[in-house]
Amino acid sequence: LSALTLSSCDKEISAAEQLEQDVEKIKKYLADNNLTAIATPSGLHHIITETGSGGAPTIQSTVTVKYKGYLLDGTIFDQTTGSQTATFPLANLISGWQEGIPLLQKGGKGTFLLPSALGYGPNQVGPIPANSVLIFEIELIDFH
Repeated sequence: LSALTLSSCDKEISAAEQLEQDVEKIKKYLADNNLTAIATPSGLHHIITETGSGGAPTIQSTVTVKYKGYLLDGTIFDQTTGSQTATFPLANLISGWQEGIPLLQKGGKGTFLLPSALGYGPNQVGPIPANSVLIFEIELIDFH
């Protein structure tokens, strides 16, 4: 049996199959944590906890945020702390942020669950394993 398991790990899967697996992981996480999220066609799941006001950024915006990024097992891989913020051109960020952050208005907060294709896909990045579902808690402080 272990030989079968090992050989199946080496098999490349299609992007559609990876998305399906990721969405199942996201749904399980949501169920296990008694959370309800809205899904977009890309597989992004979001929970807006504070809507904010004053309009939403576009892909051309530069955004200032507070955030925490972690894996499904709770391992934090990046975050701002205390009053620290981070400012980025939205166009330079991962697809999940490009799609998710415009769902917030200034002062808004949300939790975003990203299938791996909206994060780093099949690439390991630092402590983030390849094909990882990513969770981000994001507060949109400002944009211009």
